[in-house]
Amino acid sequence: MRGGGCERAGEILGCKIDPVDLEQALGRCEAAIKSGGVAQHMSINVAKLVAMRDDDGLRDSVSRCELVTADGQPVVWASRLLRVPLPARVAGIDLMSALLARAAKRGYRIYILGTRPEVLERAVLRIRAAHPKLAVGGYRHGYFADREEADVAAAIARAGPDILFVAMSSPRKEYFTARHRDTLGVPFVMGVGGAIDIYAGIRSRAPVLLQRSGLEWLYRLAQEPRRLSGRYLKSNTRFIALLSREIMRDRAGSAYNRVPQAASGAR
Repeated sequence: MRGGGCERAGEILGCKIDPVDLEQALGRCEAAIKSGGVAQHMSINVAKLVAMRDDDGLRDSVSRCELVTADGQPVVWASRLLRVPLPARVAGIDLMSALLARAAKRGYRIYILGTRPEVLERAVLRIRAAHPKLAVGGYRHGYFADREEADVAAAIARAGPDILFVAMSSPRKEYFTARHRDTLGVPFVMGVGGAIDIYAGIRSRAPVLLQRSGLEWLYRLAQEPRRLSGRYLKSNTRFIALLSREIMRDRAGSAYNRVPQAASGAR
């Protein structure tokens, strides 16, 4: 995918993001599955951009992914302010939904790893109901100890899925997929975060208007204020500060580069 000479829109606060919309991202996913190699996708939102500044392991995991997309609308807006515009937001749950439909149509086998046992069971039932022809190669909850990681990865490899959806918290899912990428041997691996909660029906998505206005985080905050309030306050505040500094640096660099041209013109 990346090795095929795909151009990047540029860096957003040090993170390279692929300039694709949902349909283009889906095409890249399917190309990876058909290639029979091993490829990984990463969704980038404000929280992850901020976390990458202090977490070398997370930053390295993201840089090794073959497909990196902007999950949050604020990331798309940031790209435009930094003059490396991304064409669209590619929400993780939207890409997962498109992949499930494509898997049912093409006969790709899926495997789901993560979340609580009861939530996962409910989500799998609802996914199967929505896609009766979908081949579910297996699923496993995400509550296992670090010492069990190798066994979990080996079990997934034995199931032989074409697509692995990892529904664990960040950065745990990034570390897991990075450490066991070769053992897993899955053609396409995707972290899906809280998407399984939505499929299970225990959480709902924000209305489309809030999604488009970049306020989906506010809707999530209303659903889980205790867990998310501190995290959002910290990450959003730092994101604004980092973005402001980057914009000023970009503008200052542009102004400096224009000076010799102006002087030359004057002569």
